[in-house]
Amino acid sequence: MSELPEETGDERVDAIVAGLGRLAELPVSEHVGVFEEAFSGLESTLATAVEEQ
Repeated sequence: MSELPEETGDERVDAIVAGLGRLAELPVSEHVGVFEEAFSGLESTLATAVEEQ
C-alpha cells in the first residue's frame, strides 16, 4: 500500500485519512467498512465546506 499523505490542509480531512491507517491491522474482510466510514466522513466534510462558502 502506498504512503498516506501527512497533511491535506484541512484538519477534518486529515483525521479521516489518518483513520485509514487502521487498515494494516485489520483483516481484509473489514476494509470495506473502514472505506465506507471514510467516504461518509469525506462526503459530510465536503457538504459542510460547500455550506461554509
